[in-house]
Amino acid sequence: MIQLTPLEKTVAGQELLHINMEKWKREGKIFENFIFKNTEPVTVRMVPSKKNKLTKERQDRFRGLILGTAVGDSLGLPAEGISRRRIAEMFPGRWRHRLLFGKGMVSDDTDHTVFVSQSLLAFPDSPELFARRLSSCLRWWFLSLPAGIGWATLRSVLLLWAGFPPHKSGIFSAGNGPAMRSAPIGAFFDTDRAVRDKFICAGTRLTHTDPKALTGAKAVADLAARSMVNPMQHRPDPKEFTDLLRRAAPGEDMEWERLVGLVEQACMRELSVSAFAEMMGLSQGISAYSYHSVPVAVYAWFRHFGDFEACLTSVLECGGDTDTVGAVAGALAGTVCGESGIPADWIKGIWEWPRSVSVLRKIADELEKKNSGFSEGRPVPYLRIGILPRNLFFLCVVLCHGFRRLLPPY
Repeated sequence: MIQLTPLEKTVAGQELLHINMEKWKREGKIFENFIFKNTEPVTVRMVPSKKNKLTKERQDRFRGLILGTAVGDSLGLPAEGISRRRIAEMFPGRWRHRLLFGKGMVSDDTDHTVFVSQSLLAFPDSPELFARRLSSCLRWWFLSLPAGIGWATLRSVLLLWAGFPPHKSGIFSAGNGPAMRSAPIGAFFDTDRAVRDKFICAGTRLTHTDPKALTGAKAVADLAARSMVNPMQHRPDPKEFTDLLRRAAPGEDMEWERLVGLVEQACMRELSVSAFAEMMGLSQGISAYSYHSVPVAVYAWFRHFGDFEACLTSVLECGGDTDTVGAVAGALAGTVCGESGIPADWIKGIWEWPRSVSVLRKIADELEKKNSGFSEGRPVPYLRIGILPRNLFFLCVVLCHGFRRLLPPY
């Protein structure tokens, strides 16, 4: 990939330059002084102001995606598994961090998003190598004793440790694990659906082989890509929105088609997110089933388009798997709003180490650099040896919350 400084860079090879120029043109970059001399070095001069403006906008949205995931995860974690009615009694008022003395911590949803992002930075050109890197992250993550791990993911990681390759380690499950980590892939391959699908498939089958898990992951990735390609100031047309959802299914899937039909009805009637959940039969809470989590999260993204706080609040109030549904909705809303559209107190309230908020920002920035082609993005280093003591502390906090739920209000 050709790399450019903000002012000027000399590169060799007319064909390679032409390929990259086409990508840059599609993204709206402006260049001047093109000099083609067959295979001799070619000098390209870029208009700095345009580059800086576009980079800043995309950087803000990549940060919004990663930090939005963490915010949704950390705000929803204390309410995970609680019904809608009890959430209203236990957590009245505006949503805020309640895990540990007004602070929040993240769970596996953010962890997996980090692993996918780091794997993309390491191997952006090979779905197979990307899957190997991701499988390695999951194996070592398992040894760090995470407090929460899905049943399908747990069995898949055990198969990986037993020597199964990434393309054979998946379990037939339609859980929402792949959907919760697919938004970075969608944003990164925003202009290339074919490549995006290959990476989504590679990342999904690593842990889940049910086609429903793949459909949910594709739906989230496609909406993230749509948000990155076009900085949308207004909510998309309902037909465009539902057409994107329909294209996520690999073939004839009557259940997915029925769910998209319910989304269409909700869009036409301007239903609230909680009313849409009731229409789906989820009045007690959203389950971890991909065909429950994803429709609610994406409808909240559409219903409260451009309003991060309203979008996240609407899914958290539904109860159930609040941390994962919140993470998915937060990622999609953050891709539209950017970090600048996320309430500052929600970001500052995340109390994490060693994968701190500053580390998450750096990962988002490296994704933007790699995606734009202006410089070489690299995986972000952090003190991995600190993960184990952090997870042990986190486990104690989670157990305390478990005992708290034995007390009223019921």
